[in-house]
Amino acid sequence: MCGIVGVLGDHEAAPILVEALKRLEYRGYDSAGIATVEDGHLDRRRAVGKLVNLSDLLVHEPLAGKAGIGHTRWATHGAPNVVNAHPHRAGEVAVVHNGIIENFRELREELGKAGLHFETDTDTETIALLVQFYLQQGKSHRDAAAEAIGRLEGAFALALLFDGQDDLMIVARKGSPLAIGHGEGEVYVGSDAIALAPMTNRITYLEEGDWAILTRSAIEIRDGDGRLVNRPVKTVNIDMAQVEKGGHRHFMAKEIAEQPTVLGDALAHYLRGDGIELPQPGLDFADFDRVVMVACGTANYACVVAKYWFEQIAGVSVEVDIASEFRYREPPIGPRTLALFVSQSGETADTLAALRYCEGKAAKIVSVVNVTESSIARESDLVLPIRAGAEIGVASTKAFTCQLTVLFLLALQAAVDRKRLEPDELEANLNNLRHLPGLMNFAIAQSGEIAAVAKSVSEARDVLFLGRGAMFPLALEGALKLKEISYIHAEGYASGELKHGPIALVDKTVPVIVLAPTDNLFDKTVSNMQEVMARGGKVLLVTDPKGARAAADGCWKTLIMPEVPPVLAPILYALPAQLLAYHAAVAKGTDVDQPRNLAKSVTVE
Repeated sequence: MCGIVGVLGDHEAAPILVEALKRLEYRGYDSAGIATVEDGHLDRRRAVGKLVNLSDLLVHEPLAGKAGIGHTRWATHGAPNVVNAHPHRAGEVAVVHNGIIENFRELREELGKAGLHFETDTDTETIALLVQFYLQQGKSHRDAAAEAIGRLEGAFALALLFDGQDDLMIVARKGSPLAIGHGEGEVYVGSDAIALAPMTNRITYLEEGDWAILTRSAIEIRDGDGRLVNRPVKTVNIDMAQVEKGGHRHFMAKEIAEQPTVLGDALAHYLRGDGIELPQPGLDFADFDRVVMVACGTANYACVVAKYWFEQIAGVSVEVDIASEFRYREPPIGPRTLALFVSQSGETADTLAALRYCEGKAAKIVSVVNVTESSIARESDLVLPIRAGAEIGVASTKAFTCQLTVLFLLALQAAVDRKRLEPDELEANLNNLRHLPGLMNFAIAQSGEIAAVAKSVSEARDVLFLGRGAMFPLALEGALKLKEISYIHAEGYASGELKHGPIALVDKTVPVIVLAPTDNLFDKTVSNMQEVMARGGKVLLVTDPKGARAAADGCWKTLIMPEVPPVLAPILYALPAQLLAYHAAVAKGTDVDQPRNLAKSVTVE
């Protein structure tokens, strides 16, 4: 969601802050700002829209000082305008904040009665005013911040800077991530390690409820009860080439193209000899009667695909839930239930809350994440990294296929543990997986042909995606990709549901994209496709050579993928769905990497 950076350094802070904020653009934002302290004087600059607007403002109104904080805001409370942009200031206090202060109305009323006046519509301003209120009572900066932080309810990561204090910053986290970077005589703060990567690779991750007093020479961390604690300093090596476009027009294009490589890396991480090697402590699926999978958005669709695998290959019952609904149903979690959580960032607020609901109930909590130092990873019994590398584009691509790959490996392991898979069957599945990166390269090579089709799709107002079996959740994912970056209304349906309502939408203006590898459900899918064409619908068939020979007649367009074992088709067919969405968005001229209203990591409920 929002991005936070901070620095107490030996160089001018403003350029450092702006560059760090650029590395957080992928989170999504609608305004940006920085504040610095120069010769004891606190000042700030804020601008609406992209960071270039803030950069232009700083050219005309420079901001000096070697201590500063910065922020990219994704609006929750209050419209995206300059008044509501961070940093917020009250008296001698400036604050940047990611999250939502749930009790801000009660605090506003209390502060209003004390004579403090609000200038914005945001919940964040309450933090600055509350700290200022305690400073006016004679408390020290440290004590005023501690008392204010203790009264905040909700989810937050925040950084406080003070007028007259060019060697002091106070930070805190509860429900939103925050990292401290260690330099030589300098200290940094960031929402994630990517923001800090060019400055330092020595990172301390604050734990839930932690707050810290930072100076250039010392870092003091206290937990939610005020006790002095030590948090480890970890060396985090981020390949900065992964956060550059590498000659591609967009990060999304680069990340689609990286999929054969990162999938190969994931396989190399988990495959040893003729078997699967999971991190320790390992799992024995014979100990579980049921698997509950919880995730949001694209990760949720990865779980729905995996449900087919776990049930068909391993014979284990699987329930998939949307994280934002899961804990509110208060589902029963038995002592033989495996709870599995999937999140690219590992910081998704709803998924983290669902994980905490399962603590003490489930037999084991497992997370499938891309960021192994994330909150979800740290609170899990077992972490399965997807090895996708940094994913900058808001629309998930390589993380999705890596999630699918790790979940497929887990399904195979479950089948082995439950004695549902013979050694030769396991070997055949693993060999097929090893060939998948090469097949992905074949799919990517058809980008030009897909772009030509996408040009026509980009002119539609509505698009339908159809699939059967494990291709049904891929239809959902294809529709999500198209709508989130091209803003075209798209829906995914199980092909068999077509006659139960969606077919009413079919006419010559609505492209119907049918995902149909040649499998045991192919003929049924083709029958549904014929129903569309009989009503004048324009069908884009995505299939393999055998499927094209059998069913391409009468289709508007056909995209041919290489033959792949049906069980792995959802992973391969994700690529044409991604490329179709990408090229449609390019044709429409939308912001591919940072689509409107969306954020990469949703760290508030």
